[in-house]
Amino acid sequence: MKTDKKEKNFDAVKMMREIRDKISAETQNMTFEELKKYIEDRIKNSKIKTIGR
Repeated sequence: MKTDKKEKNFDAVKMMREIRDKISAETQNMTFEELKKYIEDRIKNSKIKTIGR
């Protein structure tokens, strides 16, 4: 079976790696408490709605 390879308009793996690298750089020297606050703030300011909030 032959498949035609199409050029991607969006690369989810590349985007996820870029996001992960950015977060790692921002949090690399944080203490546990600072990291916890960072995560809480990111969730609170997120445009994504979470269950129970």
